[in-house]
Amino acid sequence: QVQLIESGGGSVQPGGSLRLSCQASRAFSSYTMGWLRQAPGKEREFVAVFRWGRSSNTYYADSGKGRFTISRDNAKNAVYLQMDRLKPDDTAVYYCALAPSRLIISSVWGGQNYEYWGQGTQVTVSS
Repeated sequence: QVQLIESGGGSVQPGGSLRLSCQASRAFSSYTMGWLRQAPGKEREFVAVFRWGRSSNTYYADSGKGRFTISRDNAKNAVYLQMDRLKPDDTAVYYCALAPSRLIISSVWGGQNYEYWGQGTQVTVSS
């Protein structure tokens, strides 16, 4: 059983930054890690995806382009989401999700393709 432990959420003023961390309980030779969020009354949505294998790739939803950066530290089995210039609309519970393989591009935005999920961390952007 793989556990994903998230951390780094909190409250911040508009324009501020937060870095979320997602640490897996074991390493994978290839994987796909997604960051998703769900705001009250809204559907869960992806914000960024990282694929690791023979090469690495990052993908961003429009909501995060130019403001969010996904990165990894394989030595720590961790993937991070750096969020800058935060807006009130970014307020949500953020989840990381892991697929233990390098998903094909057409599959990276499908939540059903991810096998392991973190517990979620609250991000609140408010003045």
